[in-house]
Amino acid sequence: MAKSTFGETVPGYSIPVLNEREIRASAGILFLFMFISIMIVVFKANFLMLKYMVTVFLADMTIRVFVNPKYSPILTMGRMIVSNQTPIYVGAIQKKFAWVIGITISATIFVLLVVVNSFSAITGLACFICLIFLFFETAFGICLGCKVYALVYREKAQYCPGEVCEAKARQPIQKTSGTQLLMIAALAAFVVASVFLFNDFYKEKPRNLWKLIGVEVHK
Repeated sequence: MAKSTFGETVPGYSIPVLNEREIRASAGILFLFMFISIMIVVFKANFLMLKYMVTVFLADMTIRVFVNPKYSPILTMGRMIVSNQTPIYVGAIQKKFAWVIGITISATIFVLLVVVNSFSAITGLACFICLIFLFFETAFGICLGCKVYALVYREKAQYCPGEVCEAKARQPIQKTSGTQLLMIAALAAFVVASVFLFNDFYKEKPRNLWKLIGVEVHK
């Protein structure tokens, strides 16, 4: 019986790989529901949805690492969403390391929030770190856990999205000019000025549009 490997064997790749597109899609799914859950806690002080989401998060990560990524329900959803897109292959080993970090974070939240039924700065910080990891993955295609992998094992990961593991010169379209940096600084200055000049105006509670323009709405 052949020994199972973590990841998929794809012709042309010397190590097992995974499809980065479905990983990003699954990170987006988890980020959306984790973010909504945390916002409900912040504004409603209701932990119910967060408890369920942490349970789902931990279960899915456990399946990815200890069973097989192909059987992960969230990854399968991501695969279905991006099924018409050409795969982007990434080394499986660094993704496994990143998901072990995910298990560690989600297990910490699960024990403190679900098992002990408590909340603290530790839970809040763990949730914040979880959101940061998911956001960077889905928004920028940057695997922070993979960065940690390179630091821990002192070796360069193979087959990174966008070939970021390969040292090469940036193309002209990737370079940032002084004018572009100046525009970022100008935006920051504009935001700060807006806070000082228009804060009272923005703090006013919005009014009903229909009442504002004199339209009667019959219930």
